[in-house]
Amino acid sequence: MAEAGTGFLEQLKSYIVSSWTCLWTVWFFIVLFLVYILRVPLKINDNWSTVSMFLNTLTPKFYVALTGTSSLISGLILIFEWWYFRKYGTSFIEQVSVSHLRPLLGGVDNNSSNNSNSSNGDSDSNRQSVSECKVWRNPLNLFRGAEYNRYTWVTGREPLTYYDMNLSAQDHQTFFTCDSDHLRPADAIMQKAWRERNPQARISAAHEALEINECATAYILLAEEEATTIAEAEKLFKQALKAGDGCYRRSQQLQHHGSQYEAQHRRDTNVLVYIKRRLAMCARRLGRTREAVKMMRDLMKEFPLLSMFNIHENLLEALLELQAYADVQAVLAKYDDISLPKSATICYTAALLKARAVSDKFSPEAASRRGLSTAEMNAVEAIHRAVEFNPHVPKYLLEMKSLILPPEHILKRGDSEAIAYAFFHLAHWKRVEGALNLLHCTWEGTFRMIPYPLEKGHLFYPYPICTETADRELLPSFHEVSVYPKKELPFFILFTAGLCSFTAMLALLTHQFPELMGVFAKAMIDIFCSAEFRDWNCESIFTSVEDELEIPPALQFQHFQN
Repeated sequence: MAEAGTGFLEQLKSYIVSSWTCLWTVWFFIVLFLVYILRVPLKINDNWSTVSMFLNTLTPKFYVALTGTSSLISGLILIFEWWYFRKYGTSFIEQVSVSHLRPLLGGVDNNSSNNSNSSNGDSDSNRQSVSECKVWRNPLNLFRGAEYNRYTWVTGREPLTYYDMNLSAQDHQTFFTCDSDHLRPADAIMQKAWRERNPQARISAAHEALEINECATAYILLAEEEATTIAEAEKLFKQALKAGDGCYRRSQQLQHHGSQYEAQHRRDTNVLVYIKRRLAMCARRLGRTREAVKMMRDLMKEFPLLSMFNIHENLLEALLELQAYADVQAVLAKYDDISLPKSATICYTAALLKARAVSDKFSPEAASRRGLSTAEMNAVEAIHRAVEFNPHVPKYLLEMKSLILPPEHILKRGDSEAIAYAFFHLAHWKRVEGALNLLHCTWEGTFRMIPYPLEKGHLFYPYPICTETADRELLPSFHEVSVYPKKELPFFILFTAGLCSFTAMLALLTHQFPELMGVFAKAMIDIFCSAEFRDWNCESIFTSVEDELEIPPALQFQHFQN
C-alpha cells in the first residue's frame, strides 16, 4: 500500500510539473486578451501617441548616451562572464538559470527519473565514472620538508593546496592510527598530531612522542616534514624502520587474539610498508638506483597484496633510469592487464617501449610514402592508447606546457596525473632517440578516433567530466589547468560580445552622424509606436530622410534611380 501511495504521489507530482508550462502559456494569452479588450478604457492608443511624441523630441545626444551606456554595461557583463568561465569552466548566467530559474519554471529533477529508470548497464557505467574520478595517492610524491618546503623558500609559492594536504592528513590517520592507540601514550600523542593543521605543532608533538618511547610514526612525521635534505630524511626513516619492525613482529604474533590486535597488526603493516617504500625512494633520489630497485622488489614479494601503494610504478621509474627495458617489459606484462586499473605510468611506459623499437629510424616523410610497418603501427597504436587514457601528458612531454611540482594526490586521466608522470618520466623519453619526435607526429591523431570523448571512448570508458573540477582543487592557483576536451564558449558570452559590439557601433555612428541616425531612430520609433504604422512604407522613410537632410532634387532623382 505504501509503495502504491508513493507511486500515485510521484505520478501526480510529475503531472503537475509537466502541466506548469502549459499554465504559463495559457496565462500569457489571457493577459494579451484582456489588454485587447480593455484597450479603449486604458487609452492605449493615446498613450502610444504620447510616448511617440516624447521620443520624437529626443536629441541625438540622448541616443549617444543610451547606446554608450548599453555598450558599457554589456562590456562589463562580458568581462565578468569571461573571467567566470576561465576560473570555473561554465557560464555564470547559465549556472544561475539552471540552478534557480529552471526549478521555478517547472524543471524536472533528473535524479528521480534516473533512479527509477536506470538499468544494469547504466549502473555499471556510473560506478566506473565514480572510480575514474576518485583521487589517488601519488606513488611518486615528493618529501614535504626536503622538497616542497625548499621550493616554497626559494620561490615564495605554495606548491600544495589545502585540499591536497587535507587528503594527506586523512591518509595518515587511516594508515598510521588504530582504535587502540589511546592505550599507548606515544601513539595517543601521534594520533592527535596527525590531526593538527599547523606543521610546527605536528613536529613538536612528534618530538614529545619520541621522549616517551621509540615511536615509528613520530620518526615518519619528522622525516617527511622536518628533514630539509633527503639524507636527513633517510636517516630518520632508518630509525623508524628499526622501531616499526619491532612493533610489526610483536603484533604479528598477537593478531589472532582478537579484533583489537588484528587492527593493530594492520596498522603496523601499513607503517612498515610505508617506511620501506620511502627508504627505497630516498635511495633513488640519492642515486643508488640499483639498491632502490632491490628494496622495491623485496617489498613487493613480502607484501604482494598491498597494491594500494602502487609500488610497481616506483619500480618502473627506477628500472627506466637503469635502462633495464627487459625488466620494465616483465613488470608491464604483470600489471598492464585488462582486469587491473590503468594509470598514465602503465600506458605511457608501454608506449615508450614500443616506440623505442622504431623511433630512431622513424621519419614522417618516409612513412607517408611507403606506409607504416607493423612495428611502427604497433607503436602508433600504443601512443594512441596512452593519449586516450590521459590526453594531457603529451603537452608536458613535448614541453608545450611548463611543469610544476607534482601534488601529493592525483586524479587518474586528469592534469594532476599528467604532471606527476611527466615530472619523473620526461628524462626517460628524452633518453630514447626519436621517441619524442614519434610522439609529436602521432599523438594528435588520437582525437580523430574519439570525436565525442565524453560520450564514447575507443579503448577506455568515456572521458570523465569531473577531472577539471578536481584538478583545480589539487593543483596550485598559479598553474593553468589543462582542460580536455576544449569547451566551446557559452552562448551568453557570445551574446554579450555581440551586444557590446552592436551597441558600441551604434554609439559611434550616432556620434559621427547624429542627424542621419536621429532621423533613422525617429522613423523606427514611428513604425513601432504609431497607430497608423500599417500605412508606412519604404518610400515614406526615404522621403523623411531626404527632407530632413535637404538633399538636392538632382541627387534625389539619382538616389531613387539607383
